[in-house]
Amino acid sequence: MSPRVGRLRWWMQDYLYAAQHQWRAVQSKPSPNTLASGDRCPVVIVPGVYERWQFLWPTVARIHGAGHPVYTVDRLARNTDSIPRSARCVAEFITERNLSNVVLVAHSKGGLIGKFVMLNLDVNARVVGMIAVATPFLGSGWARYMLAPSLRAFSSHDPHISALHARHEVNSRITSIYAAFDPHIPEGCALPGARNIRINTGGHFRLLDDPRAITAMMETLATY
Repeated sequence: MSPRVGRLRWWMQDYLYAAQHQWRAVQSKPSPNTLASGDRCPVVIVPGVYERWQFLWPTVARIHGAGHPVYTVDRLARNTDSIPRSARCVAEFITERNLSNVVLVAHSKGGLIGKFVMLNLDVNARVVGMIAVATPFLGSGWARYMLAPSLRAFSSHDPHISALHARHEVNSRITSIYAAFDPHIPEGCALPGARNIRINTGGHFRLLDDPRAITAMMETLATY
């Protein structure tokens, strides 16, 4: 199989995964109230753009099953607001729940939100680290072709993206897990100074269900 055909297949599989899980997220109504038990470090879920937290339910279930209390920020809704506003929602939630030793587990845009929290809003040092899956830390070259402002905001020239990229002081507390080929992020997701884990597959959404990515996530969580 040629590399071009392989990437096309990955692209199609990625959209199929996203469609299936968006539909499941609409149909499934798991209660976040059942997730707050556990004796390991607390985890706060930060989904990507257009994703409600239920989109990440398989990830949430695995983390909770490993003994972590898991918290979801309902006020993010479909996560279409700006990075600073969304970050304030997450930071306020952590403060309101009086959580400490928190690990953020984020997908895509969620990693940008999480880094903003760690840099600018975590004044009481409640967040000890973040695991970011398929996060466009350098922005995305595709963003300039998007019509929706919530997608154009991922341009590398966006001031929020540029400001986050320029600051490295929390990068050592971030684990970035990403695919060798991400159809949405041609620049890749490697973050200078972070623990970068490259999975030899393709996908932006289906990476969430890749056994190697899951293993990397759970092994990282076990270190906190």
